[in-house]
Amino acid sequence: MRDAFHDDLDRVSDDLVEMTSMVGAAMRRATTALLETDLPTAESVIAADDDIDTLRRDVDDRAVDLLARQQPVATDLRMVVTAMHMASDIERMGDLARHVAKAARRRYPDCAVPDELHNTIREMADVADRLVTATGAAIANKDVHGAVAITRLDDTMDDLHRKIFGELLGQSWDHGTEAAVDTTLISRYYERFGDHAVAVANRIVYLVTGRYGTEDEGLAR
Repeated sequence: MRDAFHDDLDRVSDDLVEMTSMVGAAMRRATTALLETDLPTAESVIAADDDIDTLRRDVDDRAVDLLARQQPVATDLRMVVTAMHMASDIERMGDLARHVAKAARRRYPDCAVPDELHNTIREMADVADRLVTATGAAIANKDVHGAVAITRLDDTMDDLHRKIFGELLGQSWDHGTEAAVDTTLISRYYERFGDHAVAVANRIVYLVTGRYGTEDEGLAR
């Protein structure tokens, strides 16, 4: 019975890793849609978000079933409950990729982001990709130090978000209010993508150590 229970837990973990792969692909394609004004790709990202939502519901259903049938305790209980929270955060990462794709669709055939900010958006997309890849690896390996690295990498995303704001507030900005609003929202989508990766990282630390968060000095070494 316990072997079957742990097989089910492993399946939940595998589904969470699969979700990170799906949202990573979604954000990469959404970035392509945005910067290359690729409407078919934008539409595909928006449509594929349903698949992420379905997998999140599967994780939740399996976790609830495990709670009801097995009544887990200690680390097993933390794993089941934490998996539900992680699934929610990863699903929100997919929603943010969809938001980027919707911004691309809304301004098509124009680009929602001025040309001079494309490189910064590409940098944000690269950091997002590194974050979600690291998140999947940390879940698969229950890697506390990997979780800490996610938090540090998110600092780079925050710096890029501030860089975008610096451009928007600078005297050289001449693209008008609509472009400023679009750029602000899009930058925020990438920044929030990173925040949800950090939330998952915090939950990995809680799962392994029973302590919540990645700020503990012992973890940071």
